[in-house]
Amino acid sequence: MARVYNFCAGPAALPTAVLEKASSEMLNWNDKGLSVMEMSHRSDEYVSIAKKAEQDLRDLLTIPDNYKVLFMQGGATAQFAMIPMNLLRGKNTADYINTGQWSEKAIKEAKHYCDVNVVASSEDKNFSYAPAQSDLKLNPDAAYVHYTPNETIGGVEFDYIPDTGDVPLVADFSSSILSEELDVSKFGLIYAGAQKNIGPAGLCIVIVREDLLGDTITGTPTAMDYKVAADNESMYNTPATYSWYLAGLVFDWLKQQGGVDAMAKVNARKAQKLYEYIDNSGFYANPVAVNNRSRMNVPFTLKNSALDGLFLSQADQAGLLNLKGHRSVGGMRASIYNAVTESAVDALIAFMQEFASQNG
Repeated sequence: MARVYNFCAGPAALPTAVLEKASSEMLNWNDKGLSVMEMSHRSDEYVSIAKKAEQDLRDLLTIPDNYKVLFMQGGATAQFAMIPMNLLRGKNTADYINTGQWSEKAIKEAKHYCDVNVVASSEDKNFSYAPAQSDLKLNPDAAYVHYTPNETIGGVEFDYIPDTGDVPLVADFSSSILSEELDVSKFGLIYAGAQKNIGPAGLCIVIVREDLLGDTITGTPTAMDYKVAADNESMYNTPATYSWYLAGLVFDWLKQQGGVDAMAKVNARKAQKLYEYIDNSGFYANPVAVNNRSRMNVPFTLKNSALDGLFLSQADQAGLLNLKGHRSVGGMRASIYNAVTESAVDALIAFMQEFASQNG
């Protein structure tokens, strides 16, 4: 059976070359006669896989030496609690920017551990834009400032990196990491669930500045202490070994494509094509402020919402899967991460054109 075009928001499409590589090694990695899933995480073989994956990620993002790279479990959602546990460092207030559902979930979790100061919100316009730097009412005594550079559900992307002065900036890059170049040095901590641009679900990458380690709140579980994870090279307990291995294959694939700068050019073309068609169609619409439109997640509505079911049914038949919008938003959403090819976007636009001509 031919592979379909997968526009799922996560778990998302993986590069075909990565899946083929994993398939060829499933039963016999490097002629060792066993699968990576069967290896001890302490073995020389697996440690070599883990170290290469970390180095490739460091190379792709030019991560400075004074940052630790952690391969954690629990996805990005676990980080909503781990961040205040690790970064409050004797303070009791943290600043959060609210731009949608993932920001709201992070805020809700942080309130278990500290006072949360929502320094700006786009809720007034149904989370259809990102607040400007001038809108941020920052507290210079906050432990950190948290924001979500790309809201997966609403398709809203910041067009700048907030300036937080001496207060560490924390960012949930789950749906946009590795899609373009990133100045890691502007952040105290970056985290990203793997299931969009990195690999399978369950794994979460944390990139954290060393000076922020080692001062957790009382009662922090040992396995959730970033310093413990760093000191044990993310192997305090058994890590998500196969997900880590697959992430490494994705990092290697990205380097073969020319790195994040090359991917950024492709991503820009994909997004521009799709948004241009939506804007000029007269049949589809995108609700997000133009300067905050996500390159990774493109929500859109049909002129007549009564046609939504037919659109999705016919799209599935055409091999264009997972286009249904999030249940909290409705409409459609095309997630066009790194592994979603330009030809996939072309096929989607062609289908949308045909559907509009038949139902307009």
